[in-house]
Parts: sequence; structure tokens; C-alpha cells
Amino acid sequence: MPQPRTVSGRRTPVVTMSLSAVAIVMVFLSTLLFQLPIPSTNGYFNFGDIMIFIFAFTFGPVIGGISGAVGSSLSDALGGFGTFAPFTFAIKGLEGLLAGLVSQRQFRGRVILGWIAGSLVMVVGYFLAESFLISLVFGSSEFTGIVAASGELPLNILQVVAGGLVGIPLSLTLKRLLKQTPYYYKLMGTATSDKKI
Repeated sequence: MPQPRTVSGRRTPVVTMSLSAVAIVMVFLSTLLFQLPIPSTNGYFNFGDIMIFIFAFTFGPVIGGISGAVGSSLSDALGGFGTFAPFTFAIKGLEGLLAGLVSQRQFRGRVILGWIAGSLVMVVGYFLAESFLISLVFGSSEFTGIVAASGELPLNILQVVAGGLVGIPLSLTLKRLLKQTPYYYKLMGTATSDKKI
């Protein structure tokens, strides 16, 4: 029985920067152009998590983290949600980083676990950030902030569920297509294995 093929090497800085630039633009556009405002928290539902998961699962934690942090926070800053931008930079960056890190481990179910880990960061992170911001901006009690932030929980959960349901199969399809090109191992970087998820 043939062993899974593994090729080790390093993604060059030029490739990393190029992939990061493409990923940032894709996350930015998917976050900015597809928005459903949520008045209670001054936030919004968007499709950015789909792109974050695609890049994290396909190209790993560095690309996932950079695209999540920069693409998402730029969308906040330029889309009228600048108050959230610093929180988004940290939350979405950690979401992409953690999803990519876990999905690169060598065990079955790693992509699903990476999705769950990234999703928890996003949902819990925004709940805490919104609770804090609402209490701070409106001078209300912490309880009021928690109640208001709770109203966005279902949509944030729906957002990461959509991110996984769409992002995971698209990532697997993208990897399959890339494997047919001579650039596969240069794009994947450090260590790429043909083992199943």
C-alpha cells in the first residue's frame, strides 16, 4: 500500500506576500459587499468567515491569520464600523490563525476541529467585545451590554456555520485543483501531506 506523499520545503516570502495580498482582498470584499446590519450592537452579518476558513484550511495559519486580521478590520474601518476594527483585527486574525494551525495537524477530523476552534474564537470574541463596547459607549451597565450582545449570538453562530459548510468543501476542492498544477508544493509551503482530513 503506497504511503501518503509528503514534501517538505518553505514557502518563499514572495509567495507568502502574494497569497496574503490575494487573501486580504478576498476577505475584505466578501465582508464589505455582503452585509446584514444588526442595529442592537451596531455590528453586521457577513460572508467574510467563508473566505477566512478557505484560506486558513488551504494555505495554513499564516495566510489565514493575516487575511482574517487585515481584510476584516479594513472592512470595518472603511465600511462605517471603525469602532470594531481593533477588536476585529485580533478576533478574526486569531480565528484564521487557529483554524489553520489545527487543520494542519496529522489526525483525522483536523479540519472540522480547526473550524470549531476558529468558530469559538469568533463567537466568544465578538460577544465579549460587543458587551464591552456597548457598556462603554452608551455608559450602561455591564448587564445591559451582555443582553444586547446576546442578541447577535445566533447570527454570529450562523455566520461561522455557513463559513464551515461552504469553506471546508471549497478548500478541499481548491487543494485538489492545485495538486494538478506544478506549483502545488510551492504554494502549500512547509510540509504538505496527501493524507485525508
